[in-house]
Amino acid sequence: MKASIVTIGDEILIGQIVDTNSAYIAKALNKIGIDVYEILTISDQQQHITATLQELLPKVDVVIVTGGLGPTKDDVTKKTFCSFFEDELVENPQVLAHVKELIEGFYKRPITQMNRDQALVPSQATVLFNKMGTAPGMWMEKDNTVFISLPGVPYEMKYLIDYEVIPKLVEKFKRPFIVHKTVMTYGRGESLIAEQIEDWENNLPQFIKLAYLPSPGRVRLRLSARGLYEQLLHDAIAGEVEKLMELIGDIIVGYDEDESIEVVLGRMLTAQNLTIATAESCTGGKIAQTLTSVSGASAYFKGSVVSYATEAKENVLHVPAELIEKYSVVSAEVASAMAKSAQEIFQTDIAIATTGNAGPLKGDSDAEVGTVFIAIVFKEEVFVEEFNFGQPREKVIDRAVNKALEKVYKEISKKY
Repeated sequence: MKASIVTIGDEILIGQIVDTNSAYIAKALNKIGIDVYEILTISDQQQHITATLQELLPKVDVVIVTGGLGPTKDDVTKKTFCSFFEDELVENPQVLAHVKELIEGFYKRPITQMNRDQALVPSQATVLFNKMGTAPGMWMEKDNTVFISLPGVPYEMKYLIDYEVIPKLVEKFKRPFIVHKTVMTYGRGESLIAEQIEDWENNLPQFIKLAYLPSPGRVRLRLSARGLYEQLLHDAIAGEVEKLMELIGDIIVGYDEDESIEVVLGRMLTAQNLTIATAESCTGGKIAQTLTSVSGASAYFKGSVVSYATEAKENVLHVPAELIEKYSVVSAEVASAMAKSAQEIFQTDIAIATTGNAGPLKGDSDAEVGTVFIAIVFKEEVFVEEFNFGQPREKVIDRAVNKALEKVYKEISKKY
């Protein structure tokens, strides 16, 4: 089975907003065994939408369209659907009742004609009730292809996908099972990993595919299996992951999309009743941001000092001026002093410190651009290491964040 996803809106085409809807829909379809054939973004012109629907008609089984369902004049999707299906708009009493309840009951204002028009839907459409907003979704069929129109507002779209669209697709179509397992690795590059697991990869069963998903400091290995028997797929992937553990177990930190290193690290800190703080210069607070992105981080994360300027290192973290003068602000000695000070200020078991030149200019040090010192204080022990993460600036910062978290993970793993 194949599906196409179409997002409508000039605001996406001019870069004003980022299309996150397509990624959410694609994941939801993949989970129920529907392959996404393509993802398109088109303008909100009626002729463009019509041409796109006509072009997709013989290609795919499902077309999901988001956007263009609002109350304003530039929202033309309903009219286009009527034209494409040779239909007419009619007022749906259930949708109108919902719109009135929302506008008059929740927002406490009179309903306008523009609000009433939200209840207009093509007469042949199956209405997908939108409890999160006023614009309903629509399900229509033509020549064995299902066309689904959803609001572009992300939380409304997500509700309709989860509670209306996916259940209806599961009921209508017989689909193969698709099972994914993502292995999260840190601290080794894609090419080195590929060399280590080459024989294993070459001997994977035909129904299991491997994809490398690299990003600065981390590589995700995604195993995907497709077939008619779900449990067989799960068992097969589990067996391959066991083999993978024997080959690169030292760099595997977790599994699946939710098992990022910050999630795994948070679980480890909680289990061992450890606390952590950060003192950041070149990473600008991004380590703290990453750690606190995990629900429940307040149990172990105590605080951060973003000492970007040299003066902040001296005045807030109390790094001695003579230490900076002797070794430079980008040095192992200063990184260590920053980490010790953060540990003392926040009274934690562990502290991370970063200082470096992320570029493009060198700042207050003559160290090469891309140079970063990462210091870890673990109770009484201090570990510091120098790295050169190259360029550009964004890459340096991302790699420094990932490397710092990886180093903490490894130290905890050694001790517990």
